[in-house]
Amino acid sequence: MKERVVLAFSGGLDTSYCVKYLNEDRGLDVYSAIVNTGGFSTQELQDIKEKAYNLGVKEHTTIDEIDNYYQKCIRYMVYGNVLRNNTYPLSVSAERVFQALAIVKYAKKVGATYIAHGSTGAGNDQVRFDLVFQILAPEIQIITPIREQQLSRQAEIDYLKQKGIEADWTKAKYSINQGIWGTSVGGAETLTSHQNLPEEAYPTQVSKENLEKVTLKFEKGELVGINGKDFDSKPDAIVALNQMASAYGIGRDTHVGDTIIGIKGRVGFEAAAPLIIIKAHHLLEKHTLTKWQAYWKEQMANWYGMMLHEGQYLDPVMRNIETFLEDSQANVTGEVFVILKPYHFELEGIKSEHDLMTSKFGQYGEMNKAWTGEDVKGFTKIFGNQTKIFFDVNQTEY
Repeated sequence: MKERVVLAFSGGLDTSYCVKYLNEDRGLDVYSAIVNTGGFSTQELQDIKEKAYNLGVKEHTTIDEIDNYYQKCIRYMVYGNVLRNNTYPLSVSAERVFQALAIVKYAKKVGATYIAHGSTGAGNDQVRFDLVFQILAPEIQIITPIREQQLSRQAEIDYLKQKGIEADWTKAKYSINQGIWGTSVGGAETLTSHQNLPEEAYPTQVSKENLEKVTLKFEKGELVGINGKDFDSKPDAIVALNQMASAYGIGRDTHVGDTIIGIKGRVGFEAAAPLIIIKAHHLLEKHTLTKWQAYWKEQMANWYGMMLHEGQYLDPVMRNIETFLEDSQANVTGEVFVILKPYHFELEGIKSEHDLMTSKFGQYGEMNKAWTGEDVKGFTKIFGNQTKIFFDVNQTEY
């Protein structure tokens, strides 16, 4: 009997190469598995399955991780308003961990000797996959054909053509990763420091021009309704918002950041729903959290995003931070009003019974109701004491 290898399969160029190489050059039975963390239609998953069998896999399976991914990760990224370098909603970074976790379970189930993935040797994904595999399945060997052979995308195309695999490779110059929390687009222009991705590189094309007003309903930090319609499934709410907003070209940007392996990286992405949800949620928090809640939550969330980006999801400190983030959401309930425009969105405002911007105590810049002018004079005198003492002792001029 041939030894078994479980391949994390997406149907793209890299994993297509891996199937042929592992099967025909390494003599292994390939068990391909696509872990669906959102972004795929039923037809697309069926097409990927057919492609896997046409390439020669022994068995192919689709593992649905959408709900698990939302419950154990996405909602915490929303609670923390997590944006890498204030730009990128960790569209791929976060989902890779959950794909790796699902692949490990499947590999153990089928008794695989090897686990394989199509990551290159110059990116973050290789570390994210390897880290989970090494921690949870140290007995299973890891094979990474693209990394080990240092292959270019053109070399992979040439190899597949030699193996008789005919396909439309016109978009093969881009590596596209789809997920419920956004789609990344890498290659060609993103390998430079000055070129933007062309319109046609993005999976979703712009088809809407007229302005559209949207009301988002949040309960304890989670998006639960859109325009008066409540959703039983939180992921369904994300998908619905993305369908509305992505047609405007909203959520497109190019992220530049530091990779886990120490080099700079640049990638394009489209993430209409994630960016709107995070910004809307953040606005609602500005109205419903105290100053120190907001301050300390931001510190914790920055660490959470960094650890998640670098594949450290399994560290127990992540559970500690999640507890803090979830507890902070007790009063983050209300509606946020959003205007959708081509390539842009605006936040109009919020409505919440927990809104701390209440006129009962005063209106900023207008009037005070809960204190007097004399109260403020006394407060300011004490408030400036330590600085007053410093200048008096040191005779400092400014």
